[in-house]
This record gives sequence, structure tokens and C-alpha cells, in this order.
Amino acid sequence: MAKNSAWQDDYWLLLMQLYLKWPTGVKPLYSRDMVSLSLELHIPPQALQARMRQIDRLETPRIERIWQTYSKSPSRLARAVRLLREMKGFGAADNFYDGVEVQETFERDFRPLSEDERLTPVALVLVLDLYFQLTPQTMVRETPEVQQMGRLLRLSADDVVEVLDVFQHCDPYLNRQDVTFSPLLLPCQHVWQRYASQDPALLHALAEEMRAFFR
Repeated sequence: MAKNSAWQDDYWLLLMQLYLKWPTGVKPLYSRDMVSLSLELHIPPQALQARMRQIDRLETPRIERIWQTYSKSPSRLARAVRLLREMKGFGAADNFYDGVEVQETFERDFRPLSEDERLTPVALVLVLDLYFQLTPQTMVRETPEVQQMGRLLRLSADDVVEVLDVFQHCDPYLNRQDVTFSPLLLPCQHVWQRYASQDPALLHALAEEMRAFFR
């Protein structure tokens, strides 16, 4: 049985609590809190942010009522959210979803890679964006951009260089003849196939949004 991931009206409470979290307002698409709630609800960040903008505009009478009830009483909202999570089983997700097939899509981008749990597909997207800003000669640990990426992803510069090197093996324009046995080859190939053919400016814009997840 596939899990029904459709929006439920109760979720307004969860989203409003996040909206009211300092700094109050619509949260960045890939902020860690937004992604965490998306993973919890199995609803993409884009859909949650669109509904958060509805809160920002007090777009419907229902949102206005919830706002009037909870916006000035964070403790009351916290109690309502806690009760909702207990009723829905969010506090014991493993038990709640036991025996239920969850159809994951965007969630996989934020899950650790089985090949290297320090990395996620989202992290590989950021390194791919860096790849297109460098030349093979500058894909070394001494390059400041490589060191900055390592700090952002909480990796060493050598780890970033390893991913850049694997992307070189994915790049048909380089046509490298040597063979890599890196376990990261398959996940890097998947990211390359998804993003490398698009406009580099679009990839860069996406990567800039995704940086919020690591800050």
C-alpha cells in the first residue's frame, strides 16, 4: 500500500509553527527546517513553501482563524503541534510506517548515500556546480573554492577533490581513459545525468538554493 502523501488540513499547524520560528516569515526552500518538515510529511519543499506563502498572505478564512488562535500564543501552538504529532505517530515514525510502503521521490536527495554516508545527492549537486566553475588543473585541495566547499559540506578538501575527480570520469568532453574504482561513480553518474545537460546558470541557481540546507 502506498502512503497517501496528500496535504491534510492539520498540517497547517506544523507549517505555521515553522513560519513563526525566528526569523518570522517564509523560510528558504531548502533550509534545514523546511527540508526536515518535508521529510516528515513526505511533501516536497516546493509544496510546503507555496502553502507557507499562503500563511504569509493570510490567504483563506481558515488560515486567518488559525493565525488569530495561535500566532500570539507560541506555547499553545506548541501544545497543539505536539498533540498532532502524537496522534499521527510522527514521534515514532518507524512504528507508524511499519509495513507501509512509502513512495519516496525527493526524499532520496537528502538521504545519506549507501556508498558514503557523509554525502547526499544534494551535496553532490553542489560539488557538480563547483565542477563547472573550475578547470581540471584547479580541482585540487589548494584551490580556495574547493576548501570553501569542504567547510560547507563538513568534508575535507581531499574529499571534495575525490568527488570532482569522479565527475571528470562522467564528463564525456574530457574523455578520460583511466578507470576509477571509486564507489561514488554510480551516484555521481546519476547526478550528472540529471543536471549536467541543463543550463549551467540554472544548475548554479539551484545549488545556491540548496546551500541553505548546509548552513
